[in-house]
Amino acid sequence: MNEKPEVYGVNVDLQTRCAHYHQDIDVIAIKHYCCGKYYPCHLCHEETAGHPVVLWPVERFTDPAVLCGVCSLQLSVNEYLKTNTCPACDALFNPGCKLHLQLYFEV
Repeated sequence: MNEKPEVYGVNVDLQTRCAHYHQDIDVIAIKHYCCGKYYPCHLCHEETAGHPVVLWPVERFTDPAVLCGVCSLQLSVNEYLKTNTCPACDALFNPGCKLHLQLYFEV
């Protein structure tokens, strides 16, 4: 198992669920480009970071930016956009998360 980076937010559990998103399939955290810290969601960042979000630029979509809360695999934005499950542990990612990509990534 990979060592899990710290995940910041409100009531974050061991698989990166938070006070805002806590279904069984809410198991990713997104590294925010502005601060380099993982948060389970945009609301956690808004409530706790103390600064406005800066979107991941397209030219950095190959950098690690999405964390699987189950096995701690870090995926690039490109890798994350191509899948609905973790390539390492097969954990299902909430497909609803991709409905707000524009809150995290340049699209």
